[in-house]
Amino acid sequence: MKIKRFLPLIGILIFIYLLIKLDLSEIIQEIKNANLFLLFIALFFVFLVLITETLKWFVIARKQEIKIPFKDAFKINLITNFYSFITPSKLGTILRVEYLKKYTQNRGRGFSNFVLDKFLDIFSIFFLAIIFSILIGKDLEIIPISLLITIFLTGILLFLLFIKKDRSKPILRIFYIYLVPKKIKERARKAFDSFYEKIPKKREFLLFSVFNMFNWIVIYFVTYIIGVSLGINLPFYYFLAILSIGTIIALIPITINGLGTREATLITLFSLFGLGSAKVFSMSLLTFILYGIIPAIIGSFLSIKNKGWE
Repeated sequence: MKIKRFLPLIGILIFIYLLIKLDLSEIIQEIKNANLFLLFIALFFVFLVLITETLKWFVIARKQEIKIPFKDAFKINLITNFYSFITPSKLGTILRVEYLKKYTQNRGRGFSNFVLDKFLDIFSIFFLAIIFSILIGKDLEIIPISLLITIFLTGILLFLLFIKKDRSKPILRIFYIYLVPKKIKERARKAFDSFYEKIPKKREFLLFSVFNMFNWIVIYFVTYIIGVSLGINLPFYYFLAILSIGTIIALIPITINGLGTREATLITLFSLFGLGSAKVFSMSLLTFILYGIIPAIIGSFLSIKNKGWE
C-alpha cells in the first residue's frame, strides 16, 4: 500500500497528540465559559460565509457564460462543502466540475472554473498573510515573509503564463506528446480546448480577487468572534495574519480539512502573543464545529437528496 494513503492520518495523529498533551478539562472549561451570544453571532456569519463562498466562483462562472442560477450554485457549494470536509486540502470541491457539466455540456469550463477559483483562494491567502504580517511588524516564524513573497510572486508569474492558451500550449504539448497515453490523446486535446473556452479577461480578475479576499476576511472574522467569546483580545488584523498562515499550512495534504496541522500552527503563532494553548485549541475546535461540521452535515443531506442531479 502506498505511503500517500497514510498521509492524511498525520494531521489526525497531531490532533490526538495535542488533545493528550493539553489539559482536556481546561479545554472543556474554556468552551463552557464561552460567550454564547457571541457564538450565535459567529454562527450567523458562518451562513454569510456560505453565501460569499458561492459568490466568489459564481461570478467567475457568469463571466464564463455558465448560465447557472445562484440558487443552484449555492446548493452545489453546500454539497461540495461536505466532500471538501472529508478530503485533504479540501480537494472534494473538485466535484463542482461534475455538477457544472449540466450547464456546460463538458467538463472543461467547469474545471477551469474550479482551477481559477482555487488559484484566487491561494492568491488571497498569501496576500493577506504578507500584508498583515508586515503590519504586525515581525516574522511569524513558521513561514518567513520573504518566502511568502517569493511563492506569491512565482504564483502570479505562473498564472500569467498559463492563463493564455497560446502561451501554455507549447509547454503542455511536451506533456501531451510524452506522457498522455495514445488512447486518450484525443480526449485530452478536447479537454484542453474546452478548458480555455470563455476564459475571463485579465482585467476581470481584479473583481474576482475582491470577492475572494472578502470571503476569506469573513471566514477569519468567524474565528475572531469565537476568539473574543473565549476572552482572546487581540486586534482583528493579528487574526488575519495568523489565520492566513494557518490556512497555508493546513493546505499541506497530510490531514483531512486541516485537522491537527491547523491547531498546532495556531497554538505556535498565538503563543507569540502570550495566549495559552488550551484557549487557542478551544477556539480552533469551536471554529471546526461551527464552520466545518455544521455546513458539512447540511451538505451531506443535500448530497443524498440530490443524488443523480449531476
